[in-house]
Amino acid sequence: MKKLILLIASVFWCVSAGAQLVTDNDDVLRDLFENQLGLAVSEINPAAMPGLREVITSQGVFYATPDGQYLLRGLMYNLTEGLVNETEKTMTRVRLAGVASFADSKLVFPAKDEKYKITVFTDTTCTYCRRMHSQIDEYNDLGITVEYMAFPRYGTEHPSFNELESIWCADKPQEAMTKGMAGQKVKPKQCDNRLAEQYAFAQSVGVNSTQAIIAKDGSLMPGYLPPKQLLQTLQKIK
Repeated sequence: MKKLILLIASVFWCVSAGAQLVTDNDDVLRDLFENQLGLAVSEINPAAMPGLREVITSQGVFYATPDGQYLLRGLMYNLTEGLVNETEKTMTRVRLAGVASFADSKLVFPAKDEKYKITVFTDTTCTYCRRMHSQIDEYNDLGITVEYMAFPRYGTEHPSFNELESIWCADKPQEAMTKGMAGQKVKPKQCDNRLAEQYAFAQSVGVNSTQAIIAKDGSLMPGYLPPKQLLQTLQKIK
């Protein structure tokens, strides 16, 4: 992240100090972010603050002037509407859309009497992920459906990623997940999967560690919550 910040500072200093851009369009910003900063851009929209563009990237939300001379990274608040976090509003929308796009590649533990549904970014090497999964029946009994997505916290090149892949590719992935979370060996297996995409998506919406939970409103809850405490939290979400 430090390298990214230094690179951003360098690129935008050069733009503002030297190359005066003569066009104010999104192609300029897309080129700067993708080709000079190395960040994939999914959307460029008008920002809540007049005169700025909101750039949604593989590393979250940035704000920039349309000509690409200035860049901002941080939270934007709307004071006239009661200190509304405009950045979080955008991230909420992006999280919900992203979660929906992975509907066919999640590993689901459904509640029989579903009242709530959560998306959980998980990794079998994570202590609190293991603790949560050891209580999966309790979550389900409370009406909470748990939909897992992969967050290989050591990266996609680490051997632990292979275990997640073996779980998702198993003939009975739910059983494989339970074995893996219990520290038991999972039979190695490969298949076409979207685990790397899930990992990249998680990073783009603010997930930086396991475990992390996305609720129905798109809010992000980092960390472990016991079954009854999670239920109480979900009951407060409109």
